[in-house]
Amino acid sequence: MSNLAAIDDAVAKFKAILKEQLTRIEIMKQGGDWIDLETVSPLVIGICGGDGIGPLISAEAERVLAYCLREKLSQGAVEFRRIEGLTIENRVAANKAIPDDVLAALKACHIILKGPTTTPQKGDKWPNIESANVAMRRELDLFGNVRPVRVPSLGIDWIFFRENTEGEYVLGSRGFDVTADMSMDFKVATEQGTERIVRLAFEHARKNGKRRVTVVTKSNVVKTTDGRFSAVARRIAADYPGIVLDEWYIDIMTAKLLDPERRHQFEVMVLPNLYGDIITDEAAQIQGGVGTAGSANIGKRWSMFEAIHGSAPRMIVDGRADYADPASMIKAVAMLLAYIGHAETATRLEKALEICVQFERNVVITGRSTGATAKIFTDYLLSWLASPDMDATHQRYLEATR
Repeated sequence: MSNLAAIDDAVAKFKAILKEQLTRIEIMKQGGDWIDLETVSPLVIGICGGDGIGPLISAEAERVLAYCLREKLSQGAVEFRRIEGLTIENRVAANKAIPDDVLAALKACHIILKGPTTTPQKGDKWPNIESANVAMRRELDLFGNVRPVRVPSLGIDWIFFRENTEGEYVLGSRGFDVTADMSMDFKVATEQGTERIVRLAFEHARKNGKRRVTVVTKSNVVKTTDGRFSAVARRIAADYPGIVLDEWYIDIMTAKLLDPERRHQFEVMVLPNLYGDIITDEAAQIQGGVGTAGSANIGKRWSMFEAIHGSAPRMIVDGRADYADPASMIKAVAMLLAYIGHAETATRLEKALEICVQFERNVVITGRSTGATAKIFTDYLLSWLASPDMDATHQRYLEATR
């Protein structure tokens, strides 16, 4: 193919992408109301195990969720539904990121607790199907990825609001080789998509008494898309006069999260998709590893809660799946509980996690036979949830970190 023909072909592909994105903008403009979960009965929670270590750690998270919602389950006010079929093998067989029957089952729920899924990498044995996470966020319009990180001993109490439906990821499988010598990928930022994630961050700050929102971009170099994200953040900030907006570039921000003189000043952070994915892994490592951090994916009609890490296929190959850390999925359970109106139960679960992971540490997950299994860790955690001494023990933990 000549260079001119290659350009014409690339332009045609890009034109199709632009049409799709402009249609998406029109849908966002139509808005729609948030679902009122207090009026829903029964509240249907889908348990979707995913693949790799996902089904195992999801089962442990389900045990914790069932314990915390035992009264609601017995009353019929809450219903659990198991959703199978999001394995890499099933997705490849259907040649879809999410098979149609699985997507229909997900949409029949109000809330989803989802285990990790495998995303094919170019050059591996799987065909180039889209990430199930990216597809789910798009199909259910889960625009707000929320990831908290808390380490009282270091003065860290952060919450990250990552835009979930734009940036590089939304078109991650739509790039192409223009010629044998050049490949192109795409990044998209819209006024509507940026506004709703920035406003979600500011609303959280307002409702929780936070005084600072930090927007993280690379707008000095990526001037158009990141520039739009930055400009929208400044515009929205004017609606919240009691909250300070500051801006950091993603490269220096990764350093400042490690700076003991600076990091305690950060509270609420809002970022485009890719930057949010990267920096929240760094933040989770400070907390104790990606296995300790949960994630919420918020939309007006549906919301999904998950671990922030992947499906760890190497653990499956090595026969170490039983030793996978369920703490991240259990953290997601705490976020789910808070979201559906069980704030006190969520706080109690958070306290139990901090005791088990950061304070007492009598049962330690290492990912190998040198540590505990996921089931043993969950049993340990449940024993603390049921313990009358938990609040006093957590208070000793807080005092020890001052």
